[in-house]
Amino acid sequence: MNKTKYLIIGNSAGAIGGVMGIRKEDQDGSITIISAEKHHTYSRPLISYWLEGKVSQEKMIYRDEDFYEKNACEVILGTRAERIDPEKNQVRLADGRVIAYEKLLVATGSVPFVPPIKGRETAKNTFTFTTMDDAAGVGEILDKNSKVVILGAGLIGLKAAEAVVGQCAGVTVVDLADRVLPSVLDAESAEIIKAHLMSRGMVLKLETSITEIGDMEVALSDGELLPYDILILAVGTRPEMSLVEQAGGKVERGIVTDDHQQTSLKDIYAAGDCTQSYDSTSQTAKNMAILPNAYMQGEVAGQNMAGGSAVYEKAFPVNSMGLLGLYMMTAGSYIGEATTVKTDESYKKFYIKDGVLKGCIIIGNCCRGGIYTDMIREQIPLETVDMQRLIKEPGLMAFKPGERYAKLSAEH
Repeated sequence: MNKTKYLIIGNSAGAIGGVMGIRKEDQDGSITIISAEKHHTYSRPLISYWLEGKVSQEKMIYRDEDFYEKNACEVILGTRAERIDPEKNQVRLADGRVIAYEKLLVATGSVPFVPPIKGRETAKNTFTFTTMDDAAGVGEILDKNSKVVILGAGLIGLKAAEAVVGQCAGVTVVDLADRVLPSVLDAESAEIIKAHLMSRGMVLKLETSITEIGDMEVALSDGELLPYDILILAVGTRPEMSLVEQAGGKVERGIVTDDHQQTSLKDIYAAGDCTQSYDSTSQTAKNMAILPNAYMQGEVAGQNMAGGSAVYEKAFPVNSMGLLGLYMMTAGSYIGEATTVKTDESYKKFYIKDGVLKGCIIIGNCCRGGIYTDMIREQIPLETVDMQRLIKEPGLMAFKPGERYAKLSAEH
């Protein structure tokens, strides 16, 4: 019997999920992985901790060193895939090689978005911050006398700021938005994070942009000239969907797939940050660049590539992170009526619509926060639970679903 030829473009969470999905269904087919990066698969969210010195390079790996060998994968690292030919079932690489496939998984992730700033092309000591090589470049020149300017107060920019603030002379974060983390926090919760960052020495210049990059200085929209030794451009990312788009596949806010992770092209699947997903909380299609989602999409794609019938559903945005000792978790969509609970340990805000929990923001003690994400995912009717009690005592949700809801009802 002929062995199926599987080809995966990418080497991060979506790709690794793809390998695992394939091997659930097919132990014999050949798997080839192509990656533009030269590194063994690693966890991208850890690059800030690596730069900070909290995590060693050995601890950065996303799967053990023998992962490829154990799963019988041929790996081509440091080589970019340049074009997909869906008619011939081939992928052309930058070095001229052509790789044939029977089933293809595109897990190309996202690429940094760099706005067209005057002087950008000739600017010195300028970096993005999405890969291990980006972090290594910053680390090579970072020292206690460095003045660091970061464009972007989103997730990537603030994690970069966290990594360098204790190793340099000062960090200034510039963002056109009116608050930090504008894509994941509302105005009230953003003020809590902003105050914390400023108390730890960061300078935040919001509602401001960089209009020009000069000779080791940036010009701001408010007229200020800000000197820098290191400039990090962390405005955001965009899905890397060009390979599928050039091949004639459907793309919108990412590569469009069905709930089996198949694209509009025959025998081609996609997973991870390069794709568009359906947000079950807002009931809209969007790009959700979140590592656990990427892995699950990849696993579903891999299973279906190998003849399975897995489905990816109930997706919604979830972010969990710490910033200089203050932890936060956000989930779902901020729609409906908001209820806020503040204690000495935490700030919690819950968004409720149509009798179900649609989203939440937790800052501080995030213990058992997964209970709320479970309620969002399953759209548990709040009439079946004592929501006010759950806000204060989420530990009650440790029971099996039927038991815990019955317990809440019985106790009242």
